[in-house]
Amino acid sequence: MKRGKINILFVCRYNRFRSRIAEVYFKKINKNKNIQIKSAGLFKGMPLNPKTVNIAKKFGLEIKGKVKGLSSRIMIWQDITVVVADDVPPKVFKKNKRYGKKVIIWKIKDADYLSIESIGKVIKKIMKKADRLNERLNK
Repeated sequence: MKRGKINILFVCRYNRFRSRIAEVYFKKINKNKNIQIKSAGLFKGMPLNPKTVNIAKKFGLEIKGKVKGLSSRIMIWQDITVVVADDVPPKVFKKNKRYGKKVIIWKIKDADYLSIESIGKVIKKIMKKADRLNERLNK
């Protein structure tokens, strides 16, 4: 990976859960000050779900703030887009390569929000993938 500043954008459908978990966790584990992290949704979703916020806290992750949708500003800012969802079509980001930007697809299914176990499984999956990405970027 290139040396110097890297801007990573985590994207899911609504920026209510998966991309937010990825953003917060990556910020927690990343020690490289040259890597900046943000998240957004393909669509700007409803406010955060209190249940997922509380479960995330059990993993040491604090999700707060308003949900954000994709914008031209954030697409210009990012160097790497990580799609943290199976319901966001990768073709949305097909022009990224033309601009020398990278797209990584994780294909993580959304949680069943009625199930604490399901939410926890999704959080663990995202954390594992974020750990691997962090290791790759800091080699």
